[in-house]
Amino acid sequence: MAYDEHLADRIRQSLKGKNTTYIEKTMMGGLCFMIDDKMCVGIVKNDLMARVAPEKYTELLGKDGAKPMDFTGRTMKGFIMIEPHGIDMDEQLDEWIQYCLDFNPLAKSSKKKVASAIFLIVAYS
Repeated sequence: MAYDEHLADRIRQSLKGKNTTYIEKTMMGGLCFMIDDKMCVGIVKNDLMARVAPEKYTELLGKDGAKPMDFTGRTMKGFIMIEPHGIDMDEQLDEWIQYCLDFNPLAKSSKKKVASAIFLIVAYS
Protein backbone atom coordinates (compact mmCIF):
# COMPACT_ATOMS: atom_id res chain seq x y z
CA MET A 1 0.00 0.00 0.00
CA ALA A 2 1.59 3.27 -1.14
CA TYR A 3 -0.78 5.49 0.86
CA ASP A 4 -3.19 5.26 3.79
CA GLU A 5 -6.48 3.90 2.40
CA HIS A 6 -8.34 4.79 5.60
CA LEU A 7 -7.24 8.41 5.27
CA ALA A 8 -8.39 8.35 1.63
CA ASP A 9 -11.85 7.24 2.78
CA ARG A 10 -11.95 9.98 5.41
CA ILE A 11 -11.05 12.61 2.78
CA ARG A 12 -13.77 11.30 0.44
CA GLN A 13 -16.32 11.55 3.26
CA SER A 14 -15.22 15.10 4.10
CA LEU A 15 -15.41 16.25 0.46
CA LYS A 16 -18.79 14.56 0.06
CA GLY A 17 -20.02 16.34 3.21
CA LYS A 18 -18.91 19.64 1.66
CA ASN A 19 -20.72 18.82 -1.63
CA THR A 20 -17.43 19.01 -3.52
CA THR A 21 -16.85 17.35 -6.89
CA TYR A 22 -13.37 15.87 -7.25
CA ILE A 23 -11.27 13.50 -9.32
CA GLU A 24 -8.76 11.12 -7.76
CA LYS A 25 -5.34 10.64 -9.35
CA THR A 26 -2.38 8.61 -8.23
CA MET A 27 0.68 10.85 -8.07
CA MET A 28 4.12 10.71 -6.50
CA GLY A 29 3.37 7.30 -5.01
CA GLY A 30 0.32 8.70 -3.28
CA LEU A 31 -3.19 9.83 -4.03
CA CYS A 32 -4.26 13.32 -5.07
CA PHE A 33 -7.74 14.81 -5.03
CA MET A 34 -8.12 17.22 -7.94
CA ILE A 35 -10.78 19.92 -7.84
CA ASP A 36 -11.40 22.02 -10.95
CA ASP A 37 -8.37 20.35 -12.59
CA LYS A 38 -6.08 21.55 -9.79
CA MET A 39 -4.25 19.62 -7.11
CA CYS A 40 -6.13 20.40 -3.90
CA VAL A 41 -5.40 17.82 -1.21
CA GLY A 42 -3.72 14.45 -1.16
CA ILE A 43 -1.99 11.66 0.68
CA VAL A 44 1.66 10.67 0.70
CA LYS A 45 2.18 7.47 2.72
CA ASN A 46 0.36 8.31 5.99
CA ASP A 47 0.55 12.10 5.75
CA LEU A 48 -2.04 14.54 4.43
CA MET A 49 -0.74 16.85 1.71
CA ALA A 50 -2.49 20.23 1.83
CA ARG A 51 -2.28 22.98 -0.80
CA VAL A 52 -2.93 26.21 1.06
CA ALA A 53 -2.93 29.96 0.45
CA PRO A 54 0.61 31.40 0.48
CA GLU A 55 -0.44 34.11 2.95
CA LYS A 56 -1.57 31.42 5.44
CA TYR A 57 1.43 29.13 4.89
CA THR A 58 3.59 30.25 7.83
CA GLU A 59 0.64 30.43 10.22
CA LEU A 60 -0.55 26.93 9.29
CA LEU A 61 2.93 25.45 9.74
CA GLY A 62 2.44 26.21 13.44
CA LYS A 63 -0.47 23.77 13.71
CA ASP A 64 -0.09 20.35 15.30
CA GLY A 65 1.58 17.83 12.97
CA ALA A 66 2.26 20.36 10.18
CA LYS A 67 5.60 20.46 8.39
CA PRO A 68 6.87 21.87 5.08
CA MET A 69 6.49 19.61 2.05
CA ASP A 70 9.94 18.57 0.87
CA PHE A 71 10.37 15.79 -1.69
CA THR A 72 13.61 16.80 -3.36
CA GLY A 73 15.49 18.75 -0.70
CA ARG A 74 13.61 21.87 -1.75
CA THR A 75 10.54 23.08 0.14
CA MET A 76 7.42 23.39 -1.99
CA LYS A 77 5.89 26.70 -0.95
CA GLY A 78 2.14 26.56 -0.48
CA PHE A 79 2.15 22.82 0.26
CA ILE A 80 2.10 21.47 3.81
CA MET A 81 2.38 17.90 5.02
CA ILE A 82 0.36 16.98 8.11
CA GLU A 83 1.42 13.96 10.12
CA PRO A 84 -1.27 11.52 11.31
CA HIS A 85 -1.45 12.92 14.86
CA GLY A 86 -2.43 16.31 13.40
CA ILE A 87 -5.49 14.84 11.66
CA ASP A 88 -6.58 12.14 14.14
CA MET A 89 -9.94 13.76 14.74
CA ASP A 90 -12.40 14.28 11.87
CA GLU A 91 -12.70 17.95 12.88
CA GLN A 92 -8.96 18.40 12.35
CA LEU A 93 -9.09 16.76 8.92
CA ASP A 94 -12.15 18.80 7.93
CA GLU A 95 -10.38 22.01 8.96
CA TRP A 96 -7.34 21.20 6.78
CA ILE A 97 -9.53 20.25 3.84
CA GLN A 98 -11.41 23.53 4.21
CA TYR A 99 -8.11 25.48 4.03
CA CYS A 100 -7.41 23.65 0.77
CA LEU A 101 -10.89 24.27 -0.63
CA ASP A 102 -10.69 27.97 0.27
CA PHE A 103 -7.47 28.34 -1.72
CA ASN A 104 -8.42 26.12 -4.67
CA PRO A 105 -10.30 28.80 -6.69
CA LEU A 106 -7.17 30.99 -6.54
CA ALA A 107 -4.66 28.22 -7.30
CA LYS A 108 -3.11 27.90 -10.73
CA SER A 109 -3.47 24.78 -12.84
CA SER A 110 -0.43 22.72 -13.70
CA LYS A 111 1.68 24.15 -16.52
CA LYS A 112 2.21 20.61 -17.84
CA LYS A 113 -1.44 20.36 -18.82
CA VAL A 114 -1.16 23.50 -20.93
CA ALA A 115 2.03 22.22 -22.57
CA SER A 116 0.30 18.93 -23.41
CA ALA A 117 -2.61 20.79 -24.98
CA ILE A 118 -0.22 22.87 -27.11
CA PHE A 119 1.61 19.71 -28.19
CA LEU A 120 -1.66 18.10 -29.26
CA ILE A 121 -2.62 21.14 -31.31
CA VAL A 122 0.78 21.16 -33.03
CA ALA A 123 0.76 17.39 -33.54
CA TYR A 124 -2.61 17.45 -35.28
CA SER A 125 -2.03 20.58 -37.37
